[in-house]
Amino acid sequence: MSRVHRPRRCVALLVGMLACVAMAAPSFDAVRQAYAPSERRVLDRHGEVIHVLRTDPAVRRGPWTPLERVSPALIEAVVRSEDQRFFAHGGVDALAVAAAGAEHLRRRIAGDTRAARGASGITMQVAALLDPSLVRPGGGRGLDLKWQQMQAARVLESGWSKAQILEVHLNRVPFRGELVGIAAASERLFGKAPHGLDAAESALLAALIRAPQAPRQVVERRACGLLAQLGRAEECARLPFLVDRWALPESARALSAAERIAPHAARLLAQRLPGDSSIRSTLDARLQREALAAIRRHLTQLANRNAHDAAVVVLDNATGEVLAYVGSSGALSEAGAVDAARAPRQAGSTLKPFIYGLAIERKLVTAATLLDDAPLAVDVGGGAYAPQNYAEDYVGPVSVRTALASSLNIPAIRALSLVGVASVHRVLREAGLSTLAADPEHYGHSLALGSADVTLLELTNAYRALARGGLASPVRWFPGEAASQTKRVLSPGAAWIVGDILADRGARYLTFGFDNPLAVNHWAAVKTGTSKDMRDNWAVGWNARVTVGVWVGNAQGRPMHGVTGISGAGPIWGEVIEAAARRLGAGPPPTPPAEVVFAAVGATGPSPVKATPRARPRREGFLAGTVPAHGVVAAREAPEVGARIVSPVDGTIIALDPDLPEAHQRVPLVAGAPALANCFRLDTPPARTFPLGCAERLLWRPEPGEHALVLLDAEGRERDRIRLVVRGR
Repeated sequence: MSRVHRPRRCVALLVGMLACVAMAAPSFDAVRQAYAPSERRVLDRHGEVIHVLRTDPAVRRGPWTPLERVSPALIEAVVRSEDQRFFAHGGVDALAVAAAGAEHLRRRIAGDTRAARGASGITMQVAALLDPSLVRPGGGRGLDLKWQQMQAARVLESGWSKAQILEVHLNRVPFRGELVGIAAASERLFGKAPHGLDAAESALLAALIRAPQAPRQVVERRACGLLAQLGRAEECARLPFLVDRWALPESARALSAAERIAPHAARLLAQRLPGDSSIRSTLDARLQREALAAIRRHLTQLANRNAHDAAVVVLDNATGEVLAYVGSSGALSEAGAVDAARAPRQAGSTLKPFIYGLAIERKLVTAATLLDDAPLAVDVGGGAYAPQNYAEDYVGPVSVRTALASSLNIPAIRALSLVGVASVHRVLREAGLSTLAADPEHYGHSLALGSADVTLLELTNAYRALARGGLASPVRWFPGEAASQTKRVLSPGAAWIVGDILADRGARYLTFGFDNPLAVNHWAAVKTGTSKDMRDNWAVGWNARVTVGVWVGNAQGRPMHGVTGISGAGPIWGEVIEAAARRLGAGPPPTPPAEVVFAAVGATGPSPVKATPRARPRREGFLAGTVPAHGVVAAREAPEVGARIVSPVDGTIIALDPDLPEAHQRVPLVAGAPALANCFRLDTPPARTFPLGCAERLLWRPEPGEHALVLLDAEGRERDRIRLVVRGR
């Protein structure tokens, strides 16, 4: 240093000394409260780690570790390696400083350019960790910074105990790579908590504090030397094994599979409960793993049918606690980060139980009521829509029990017409389906067929209301969370009847047969659903203990190939609810409430297409006051079911093809019940009328214009009328 610069250097050093003497050390409690782990651990209801959520990508810090939960072997190794007289000096080890100064001078005289070890003891290191201004960028040393560290260390010792200083040191010191603090280093390098570290592991960690990025040979040599000083030289033989076993050069082992089983739930919980390093949830780790395994197993079988995503939700019926929550199929998905359990998707047929439940509650239908499953046109504003059943045929008069269990579309629309779209919309909203935000008119009759968007989480919780006798309440994510206010969405009797129908394997036979994945080994009610173009399919149902919801599809919205609720979501649902029954018990079938009475009913009526197993008398449940006098009853809307025009449907627009001969362009006219009415007449404005003939099936040659097609009985009485538009030449 030149004479010109020396006075300026001395002035700067003096200013730094005075500043350090004047400063005040932060309190130990403030330092501990300001500490934030880089990860948040989500625990299941039993305390098992089910997911580790990274919150700081720059470093990896574990939870704060009190000194009493650190292995004595590690404390001994760190003190011996870093500051042998730590418990004797007042912040600065004068002997170490003098020895370091003498070593530095000796090396300069000898021309040795290698850096000598400094004299920064544990307290000086803690002072530097708490105040980054005490560390020169790049790690270099200077007399002024060294002096400031000494002064800061003395101030720290005046207000803190030795145990507090050592605790902060172990929790804040860098070990290797991104690892900071003893919790992260112990877990990632050795797979254990700090209190379980042995002598060899402690020696390796103490060696890393001295040189975090040193090559493995240097770390092993220093750790072995430290073990020898501690009288444990025989432990040196284990060091290469430990380094190889825990991949020390890579600084951290990968998260185990057990710590990565609930990513979507972890993110959701972290948002709902910010701050805490550990989040105790209501999830059950074993049930979560069972749901993941079921998804992997069945989606692998459906891969060639373009089904790559699935989600599962399991809820405790009584409390609403979320027991399992799988948001995606993980590695099988093309968009694994998407939480499919909360993504709005088309509901398919899953809303039908609420439609029938409301109709039963209002005593407009019973489980034995006959509804006509025959072609029906629905006015959708710009024309007519003619829905079809899953099997693309019709069965004629059919009971509500069979219609709901077998998921027939036309009877569901008739039931919706009875109760009104607005009423069903209100019930669904009260059951928690927040995605039905538009006015009822926006959905219209398509509400029965599932064009509305729902989320799996909300839909499963709505079904939980059916399992609880019509009482809805929000889900719960945290043990001991205060119960939210319940809301009644259906009467206990109506909810019980709906559940009894959905658990009836015989009533399900018409569409699904007896051998299907919904037939589990205990009492369970379940409904499937498939949306347009097979983009989504669902299976949602419950037993006495839990409600399980499953969605299968593609996160990107692409259609699947021939995958429906019974073949996609159904098998996963069956496996998960069986796993829940093994884990938690299934419970007995629900007891019918007092408002439900039983009576024998006769056949459900003729079935012109398929015979059903309901062709003999059975014992049926009814709300009090709705038992039919003659065993079966038709809905109020249709005292003479079938006396209508089946084809074409109301609002049909017919376009004539100019390239086809006129003789080949004919429209079939079909009556639903020829024995009641089979004569057709065409009314064309302003006052033209053309009898077309009487037959079960006529072929009409269409003429351009707007027409009314009228169905007449043998006495000439009008039984049905539809509107037609013919466009062409």
